[in-house]
Amino acid sequence: MTSETTVEAAQADGGNVSAKTTDTRQYVTFVAGDEVFAVEMAPVQEIIRVPDVVRVPLSPPTLNGLANLRGKVLPIVSLRRALGFAEREADDASRAIVIDIGQPLGFVVDRVASVVGVEASKIEGVEGIRGTVNTDLLTGLIKEIGGHAMVMVLNFEKLIAQEFAQIAAISRSQGGVAAQSLGKKAIADELLVSDAELHLVSFDVAGQEYAIAIEDVQEIVQIPEQIVQVPHAQAHVLGVMTLRNRLLPLVALRRMFGLAEQDANEQSRIVVVAIGGASVGIVVDNVNEVLRVAKRDVEAMPSLLARDGDMADITDICRLDKGQRLVSIISTDNLFRHSAIKEALTTVSSNTESTTESSAAKEGLGDDEQVVVFRLGAEEFGVPIDSVQEIVRVPETLTHVPKAPASVEGVINLRGSVLPVVDLRRRLGLDTIARNDGQRIVVFLIRGVRTGFIVDAVAEVLKVPRSAIEPAPCLSAEQSTLLARMANLEKQKRMLQLIDPSHLLGAGELSSLASLSA
Repeated sequence: MTSETTVEAAQADGGNVSAKTTDTRQYVTFVAGDEVFAVEMAPVQEIIRVPDVVRVPLSPPTLNGLANLRGKVLPIVSLRRALGFAEREADDASRAIVIDIGQPLGFVVDRVASVVGVEASKIEGVEGIRGTVNTDLLTGLIKEIGGHAMVMVLNFEKLIAQEFAQIAAISRSQGGVAAQSLGKKAIADELLVSDAELHLVSFDVAGQEYAIAIEDVQEIVQIPEQIVQVPHAQAHVLGVMTLRNRLLPLVALRRMFGLAEQDANEQSRIVVVAIGGASVGIVVDNVNEVLRVAKRDVEAMPSLLARDGDMADITDICRLDKGQRLVSIISTDNLFRHSAIKEALTTVSSNTESTTESSAAKEGLGDDEQVVVFRLGAEEFGVPIDSVQEIVRVPETLTHVPKAPASVEGVINLRGSVLPVVDLRRRLGLDTIARNDGQRIVVFLIRGVRTGFIVDAVAEVLKVPRSAIEPAPCLSAEQSTLLARMANLEKQKRMLQLIDPSHLLGAGELSSLASLSA
């Protein structure tokens, strides 16, 4: 703990830092509930204001969530809850005491009182207060110190062992398995993508649905607050944006197709595509789904309708929902021949080539992991894009199956196949919500069984630097396998909890779902 933090803690009660002597130990005193406690200074790293947290499913009830502390993920624990006191919202006086006994944890207290020096001989036994608090968690009592008649010395080592017993067990049994990353190849080996299917990202432009092959889509991001205008560029070129220290040219698909203008809104997205070895951001009205389309449902654009020259961008049409839904497939190869794309690339490259190259070398562009980001309430989760078979809308009704596993909301007909659907909120022990238009079904293939999971919303496809991915703190046995990693995007003030889809269902559930799909 730094002297600066020690002074701050002492000043919370207007006190002064006691000088260290050979027979004096320093303690931080604090209030939780109606009681005053102390902890020896040695394990205290620092004292901070109560941070915003990301709530973690399947974690102990005493855990408030995870916070970002200067680039490190820090679990935040409610000391009131751990000690069985009544709940209370944090206020301006509340603080988190960061204690490191094997793993840093932040404990929220009502307020920090002072830093005091105590002679070892002044610490008494706890026999006289066994009815007040669980004395198993105390190492002794300090009387008449820091303006308090009695201060209980809290044994955080025992408290952590009691509240987070699984953490130590998990660490011993796994031996760091949680730190292993889910390589794309390992996940891809599980997927049996048929050569008779196309994998597409679909989106809307002026009420018409279009799609691009998913292998050409690098990521999907939101419209930035600032777009830098490029002088003397064609009207199609919106300008450039900064994407992880690289400059990305932006092109408006509405303008390219000669459609009416529309201001960007919360639904607007940028589909980043690879064109001729470069990246271009294509602005669309909104992104719909990730589709798997049988090639038999795709036909070439009729020659009478195909446009020549700059606008020969649409090569195929796919007919879905028995022909009621038409999706136009855009060829990125043809887009590259479009003058608007060439203009964007040449205008930007003349000014940004050296910047882009240096940024690429600095970031290690090949060292990214591409994830699909979705939301459950206010929290963001991610899954490797290779694990996602498709993303579809939630139908108005789900067919309920008698004697199906409790986790199954129902089944839907997905292009002639029965797809079991699970509410991911229910799977993660979160409160369920009413069905709404923003929800989507994310479809995974888990050990040969196709299963859909309902999420609140699919936000984007994001490239996450592997350097930003770290093992999640081990908080429970189930959480440590299903949510073993986190993407800590410090500059964006975001933390993504990364789900391992292979652990979403147990062996028994998979067997039951396989029988439903048959």
